[in-house]
Amino acid sequence: MIKDSKNFFADKDVQVILGTLLRVGVISSMSVVFVGGLIYLFSNYLGIVDYEKFNPGKSGLSSINAIFSGLKRVDGSAIIQFGTLLLIFTPILRVVFSVFSFLIERDYLYVLIGLFVLCVILFSLSNKLAG
Repeated sequence: MIKDSKNFFADKDVQVILGTLLRVGVISSMSVVFVGGLIYLFSNYLGIVDYEKFNPGKSGLSSINAIFSGLKRVDGSAIIQFGTLLLIFTPILRVVFSVFSFLIERDYLYVLIGLFVLCVILFSLSNKLAG
């Protein structure tokens, strides 16, 4: 019995893989944020918080390079930000996997649509994260 190349992966198999990918991404992100939160709380429990002004640039973790340099120092807030990045990149990884699964199935219209969606996401993220 020869398999049709169009049905290399059954749709159910692809959906199971995508669901597992999203589940693993969210659980790993949640775990990293939890560990980062514990480290942050144990290292900053005596800090005084000023609620009068909100200064989002105060942490200095507004770029990917700053987050990775904070990870090297085992900074709790950098670990929390890294967990947030994992959560952001999980659906992006889903789109990449979908493009490859459409390539395997030789469904080129959906490959083009997936690549277009990926380009839009990456373009919008490049403006926000490069800094």
